[in-house]
Amino acid sequence: MFKGKSEAEARQQILQSVAEYYHEYKEKKEPFAEGDRITYAARVFDEKEMCALTEATLDFWLTTGRFSDQFEKEFAEWLGVKYASLVNSGSSANLIAFMTLTAPELGERRIKRGDEVITVACGFPTTVTPIIQYGAIPVFVDVTIPQYNIDVTMLEAAYSEKTKAVMIAHTLGNPFDLAAVKTFCDKHGLWLIEDNCDALGSEYVLNGKTYFTGTIGDIGTSSFYPPHHMTMGEGGCVYTNDPMLHKLINSFRDWGRDCVCPSGVDNFCKHRYDGQYGELPRGYDHKYVYSHFGYNLKVTDMQAAIGCEQLKKFPSFVERRRHNWLRLRAALEPVSDQLILPQAVENSNPSWFGFLITIKPETKLNREEIVRFIEEKQVQTRMLFSGNLVKHPCFDEMRHSGEGYRIVGELTNTDYIMNHTFWVGVYPGMTDEMVDYMAKTIIEALKV
Repeated sequence: MFKGKSEAEARQQILQSVAEYYHEYKEKKEPFAEGDRITYAARVFDEKEMCALTEATLDFWLTTGRFSDQFEKEFAEWLGVKYASLVNSGSSANLIAFMTLTAPELGERRIKRGDEVITVACGFPTTVTPIIQYGAIPVFVDVTIPQYNIDVTMLEAAYSEKTKAVMIAHTLGNPFDLAAVKTFCDKHGLWLIEDNCDALGSEYVLNGKTYFTGTIGDIGTSSFYPPHHMTMGEGGCVYTNDPMLHKLINSFRDWGRDCVCPSGVDNFCKHRYDGQYGELPRGYDHKYVYSHFGYNLKVTDMQAAIGCEQLKKFPSFVERRRHNWLRLRAALEPVSDQLILPQAVENSNPSWFGFLITIKPETKLNREEIVRFIEEKQVQTRMLFSGNLVKHPCFDEMRHSGEGYRIVGELTNTDYIMNHTFWVGVYPGMTDEMVDYMAKTIIEALKV
C-alpha cells in the first residue's frame, strides 16, 4: 500500500481515506423528520476533525505535544488572554483553578483550610467540589429567575473575615452580573474564578469594553466535553492574564513540579543541576523537584488536534446557538403566561448552552408531567444540574452535622428551580425544523 512512498505521501493517503470514510459513513445525509430524536446536545464535526485526530495518532506522541501547544496559543489569542493551559476535563480545570489559589506563593491572599468561598448551590457540582475537598467552606447564596445566576444583592451578607474568593459559573451561557461581582471582589480583595464551562463565547460589556466571559476574573475555566460549545471528547482549559497564576496553574497540572520544562524537553532553564530547593541536596535534578501537591491532568495531543479544528468552526457555532435560542424563545412567547422564559443578563450577549424553562405556579401541569410528554415526543430534556446541591446525598454528612458549609439567607429560587425548571438544547447542529418541532412539542405538552 505504501511501497515506494515517503512518510509524508503515506500520511496524505491515509488522511484522504479517513476523509472518504467520514463522507461515506459519518456524514449526516437524512433531513430531520418529526419524531426523530432531538438530543439536548451533540458533537458537530466533519472530516477535518477526524483527519486531525488521525494525524496526531500517526505522530504517536500521545501526551501533550505540538497540537496542544498550537491550541493553547490559538485559544488564548481568540479569548484575548495571555495564557491558556489545557487539561483533561472541565472538572479538572475547576480543580486546578481553585488549587492554584491555595499556593503559598500568594502570601496573605492564599486560600487556606477553613477560609470561605462564595458560590451558589444551583449549578454543576464540580464548581463546588474543589472547595470542599480542600477543606475550605463554600458559602451558598440564592440565584435569580429568569437569569438563573447569583443574586448579587446577597454578596455583602455572604462576606466575612474568612472570605477569600468567589467561584461561580455562568449558567447555561448566560453571564452572571460581572459588573457587580467584580466590584465586590475588588472592594474586598477577593479572587474571582469564572467557571466558563457552559458559556464559552459569551460576551459581556464592562466599563464600555466588550470581553469574553472567563477573561474578566482572575482565572477562567472551560470544558470540551462532547455536549459543550466545542469538543475534544474530553478536555478542558484554564486561562489567566497573571504570569504568577499561570506558572502555578501549570505546576498543579503537571504533578506539582517546580520545573517549567515543556513535555519532552530537558534543562529548558539551563539550571537543572545547580539549584537549592527545600531540604534537598544542592543540585538535585530540578525535573524532580515538587513545589506543590499537584496532579497529572494534562490533555493528550489527540484531543488537542480535534480542538484545533473545532476552534476554526467555533464562531459559527456561537452564532447558531444564538439563532436557535432566539427562534425558540419567539416560538414560546405565546405560552409565557404558563412558562417563565429565560432572559439574558443586562450588558451581555450570551453564547447559549441551553434554553431554560420554569413552570409558573398557576400552570395546571407540573414539571414531571410536562417533561414526560416532551420526552415521549423524542425531545431530550435536562434539569438545571444539581438543582440544589445541598439537598444531594453527597451533603448528607455535612447537612446532619451542620458543618462544612454556610447558607446565607434562604435558597428560595434555588429550591423552586429544583422542583419546577428544566431545559432543552440549542446546539449548533439543530436546524430550524428541529427548533420549531421542540417549540410545538412544548406547547402541546401544556394542553394535555
